Amino acid sequence: MRWVDFKDSVKRFWDEFKHQKSGMFGLTFLIILIVLAIAAPYITSPNIPKEWQTGQAWITNPKNAPPSWENYFSSETKAPQAEYTIDNMHLTKVQNGSYTIYKLTFTYNMKYDVPPKDIVITGLNSTATRPQDNPLVTLYVDRPPENGLKYNFFVLLYNTQLPSNGVIQIAYSQEAKSLIFYWLYKNGVFKLPINVPDNLPLDMKLMYLTQQIQMNSTLYGYFQSMDPMKVVFGKITDNGKLKTLNQIINSPESLQGPYKFTVVIKAPNNIHVDFTNFKVAMVGRTYGLLGTDQYGRPIAVGLLWGIRVALAIGLAVSVSSVVIGILIGVTSAYLGGWADEAIQRFTEFMMTLPVLPMLILLSLYFGGRINLKQLVFILVLFGWMGTTKVARSMALQIKEQTYIEAARALGASTGRIVFKHIVPQLLPYAFASIALSVPGAILSEAGLSFLGLTSNNMITWGQMLNNANANGATLNGYWWQVIPPGLAIAFVGLIFVLIGVSLDTVLNPRLKRA
Repeated sequence: MRWVDFKDSVKRFWDEFKHQKSGMFGLTFLIILIVLAIAAPYITSPNIPKEWQTGQAWITNPKNAPPSWENYFSSETKAPQAEYTIDNMHLTKVQNGSYTIYKLTFTYNMKYDVPPKDIVITGLNSTATRPQDNPLVTLYVDRPPENGLKYNFFVLLYNTQLPSNGVIQIAYSQEAKSLIFYWLYKNGVFKLPINVPDNLPLDMKLMYLTQQIQMNSTLYGYFQSMDPMKVVFGKITDNGKLKTLNQIINSPESLQGPYKFTVVIKAPNNIHVDFTNFKVAMVGRTYGLLGTDQYGRPIAVGLLWGIRVALAIGLAVSVSSVVIGILIGVTSAYLGGWADEAIQRFTEFMMTLPVLPMLILLSLYFGGRINLKQLVFILVLFGWMGTTKVARSMALQIKEQTYIEAARALGASTGRIVFKHIVPQLLPYAFASIALSVPGAILSEAGLSFLGLTSNNMITWGQMLNNANANGATLNGYWWQVIPPGLAIAFVGLIFVLIGVSLDTVLNPRLKRA
């Protein structure tokens, strides 16, 4: 075919295809998906595939948090995620003897009915080579004024040695609970059998306080059941009168307003402290566009990166299956005789095999964790038979045409007849079949991933559903972990069905509408 004829054919095809509304709808969204797949590393981070497998990367994110926009449909507003870096903190530095003291301050505007879930300090790096040389961290909280409360300012973390992983989670710290209880005690919320002496250092006061709490079953019960964040961001008084400890712990009411936090870092003079990645996260009760899973991973990020695998597997499997199926079908029809019989019996044998059990067995053969290349190979292995049957029936009709007989009479080789005269006639069917085969390939991958048989190195929508199932998302009402991946699979399948049907309508003369 000459280049001019080819361009003319493409132009005629496009003129007809663009009048197919469903096809144009599908093509538009396919282009959007391709753009998003390419842009995923730039929209998020190129390290997401590696970070997806490690819990440390999402340590500052809330676990099982619903989307932030859920607040618009709820009677009470939950605090969203808020993070403060060195860029939005005020930093001062002073030297005190053999130590350097860094003071970082920032203000958090608490305007929600339900406060943050946790306060996480992370990303503080130093040149310390021994654990005992790690910087000491202290955290002060200056709450909004509250009528009837003696002390609004208190210590939430005191000279805590930075752990080896560089992460401090306040809500899980027994020390933070002790400091909160000491603050409540100083404000007169509860009394102890023996008062804590004022002349002791703070760490000794906490030890004194903790011993008495452990000896009192009622106080110890409150201590264990307390949600530290709901006390830190909660009201201690009611119309100027102190609440009871039971009311503060079991019926918390948020105190809205500006909270001033001061982080004090104390390090030896010979230790350099790097604040480049330093971050204080107010871990929200809601998160982002689509919430998080049980590991704190954003569902929206998983959906975005899952586009890549869905398109790669869908297109690779459908193209390979259709090409192999057409070649085998045409060869079978052209050769005829015993060769045709042998090929057709083998095709029928493959069609009778139970696909899902075979996929599971093959995945176990590959170690129980199939990677992308192996997955494509397995799906193609069981995906070419239907195309072969259709291609053979079409090729049987084509090979009886006059121009095929003329080509044989002129001495054309079998390969030339097949690839020059028969296969081109099947291209319209091939294009439509490729588009229509993509949803099946995506669903097959999702099924294997849901069963936990694919590699963890891939971010797929099926694996997201597998994680949601393992997390009991349906039973616990975590709808954002189930519905978005399921809808994504269905939507991509719909896109290719619309494109495939439109291609079939345009390229198959018998289906063209008047």
